[in-house]
Amino acid sequence: MRMQVQYNRSAVRRVKTVIAAASLILAASLAAYAQKVVDKTVATVSDGIRTELITYSDLRWQLALQPGVPLSPPRSVDLNTALNLLINQRIFALEAERIPRAQPSEEAVAAEIKRILAIFPSMAEFERRLKEVGFDSVKDDNFERLIAKRIAIENYLDFRFRSFIVNSPEEEVRYYNEIFVPEFRRRYPGVVMPSLDEKRAEIDQILTESKVAENIEAYLDDAKRRVEVVMLKSDQPLQ
Repeated sequence: MRMQVQYNRSAVRRVKTVIAAASLILAASLAAYAQKVVDKTVATVSDGIRTELITYSDLRWQLALQPGVPLSPPRSVDLNTALNLLINQRIFALEAERIPRAQPSEEAVAAEIKRILAIFPSMAEFERRLKEVGFDSVKDDNFERLIAKRIAIENYLDFRFRSFIVNSPEEEVRYYNEIFVPEFRRRYPGVVMPSLDEKRAEIDQILTESKVAENIEAYLDDAKRRVEVVMLKSDQPLQ
């Protein structure tokens, strides 16, 4: 039976967001050191052997990475979204710890920080948000360690969910005929249609990301039946 690929770009973007925010994974101990206030543990994720903590400061750190999202005070809806995201991230962390890998280089860390900065209006604005959650600047050692954790997790996700994906010529042709051509005609009436060969690389990437999205969602659904997630009472309202 041919693999049925869901060409849902919004789902792909959601999974990319999960992957792109993976810097928070395994960060509980480092974040606790960096914060200027005492953390409140809001949830734990355990596989029966190891336990990952999610703190209130972790939630605020996640919000700090999102331009325009209020930090002081944070909105309940944003905190709940961050909490759900972090639960998924901690599940990946428990799995990633089983496969030791080389630490990211300083060059890779610097490149990732540069990429993050590009989504903010200025470095000053990003550093202002970092300081609100306890870091000194983008040069803060603890912040750089968190970025290194992010890269390590992204490398794991690439290995686990992307490196073994192969798209067949039949899938490329089907996507071109059923998705690309109708959409191109709708958006650009009268414009010469690009050939499959011209768009093959782009289509291959779309197919790959769609399969990655499906694989990650399936993995999380299965993992959530195996791990224990405990929501702890906190005086910080999340509802």
